[in-house]
Amino acid sequence: MTAGDSYGRLDDDDYPAYTMGRAAEMIGTTPAFLRAIGEARLITPLRSEGGHRRYSRYQLRIAARARELVDQGTPVDAACRIVILEDQLEEAQRINAEYRRAAESANPTAVA
Repeated sequence: MTAGDSYGRLDDDDYPAYTMGRAAEMIGTTPAFLRAIGEARLITPLRSEGGHRRYSRYQLRIAARARELVDQGTPVDAACRIVILEDQLEEAQRINAEYRRAAESANPTAVA
């Protein structure tokens, strides 16, 4: 691997760059909270060769959203389910928009 390859990871939202302690610090929570949302299967951190949890920026955004809900009084399991459903809805809306664009480009005279 070259230095140029390593720098490409800086922009990769899925690269597991953050240790548990750093991840918890970044989103203002505790390692126990990260373990709890891992047990609830909201996120699954990758493991280093030594077995330590590593988190990506994408996982930290998901964890931060769950933390917001928990801070508002939502139980952890329910917060995890809400975040999963929000993510599924966002993906479905993205797919629908793609289909809509494809249909409009295939038939530009049709009125939506």
